Amino acid sequence: MASLSFVSSSHLTLRTPSFALRTGSSPRTSVSFSVKAQSVALSQDDLKKLAAEKAVEAIKPGMVLGLGTGSTAAFAVDQIGKLLSSGELYDIVGIPTSKRTEEQARSLGIPLVALDTHPRIDLAIDGADEVDPNLDLVKGRGGALLREKMVEAVAEKFIVVADDTKLVKGLGGSGLAMPVEVVQFCWNFNLIRLQDLFKEFGCDAKLRVDGDGKPYVTDNSNYIIDLYFKNPLKDGFAAAKEIGKFQGVVEHGLFLGMATSVIIAGKNGVEVMNK
Repeated sequence: MASLSFVSSSHLTLRTPSFALRTGSSPRTSVSFSVKAQSVALSQDDLKKLAAEKAVEAIKPGMVLGLGTGSTAAFAVDQIGKLLSSGELYDIVGIPTSKRTEEQARSLGIPLVALDTHPRIDLAIDGADEVDPNLDLVKGRGGALLREKMVEAVAEKFIVVADDTKLVKGLGGSGLAMPVEVVQFCWNFNLIRLQDLFKEFGCDAKLRVDGDGKPYVTDNSNYIIDLYFKNPLKDGFAAAKEIGKFQGVVEHGLFLGMATSVIIAGKNGVEVMNK
């Protein structure tokens, strides 16, 4: 587990990363803030928490918020609850992206609404499983990809919080799961089609199972087929288009052109990447 040590009143810098920007995007800026501590050794979870709290600073009274799912997003939801409880934040409502986020938010007293009544979202904060140099993402290893995409696609701003192990040169490059949510009916039919679609990338497609070895069922009563690539995708947009052509595919974990900022926590501190 990566760690970072600070002494009293040390300065944690949010630096611009070295990889290339997408053509036409605006320059990424550097920001800094202080961590006041006495010889504190920060674990990876500590760093994720710092990054999540930095993202929450963007929340203003009166906002409609998209509340993400996963271990990193949970830190942001916790911080929102603390700020509401202290009175530092007020007059906000949240739209959760999963049942477990809904339960967490309700336990913290965060007012919740639905997309049906609040189709415009000011800000969404969520984690990611992969982040490429263009700030395109793979998401959904937590199983909430459909609701995450529905919420985050309509957000005016979408801030992603992740640790530096999520940085990849190309989507699929981590070798870990890229999820595709499918209907239960004839799921194996689509598993075979998806694996064949990406055979040039050495794709291995597997049905996701739970701890009991039974098919994992999403909040929307669907299954998930996880795609494992030996080689990164050459064109995420083309891949997304082809996946979407399959009948029975509900959603995929390629979140392209959606993130407006990414806050990365790592052993060297916290970096902010903006489009």
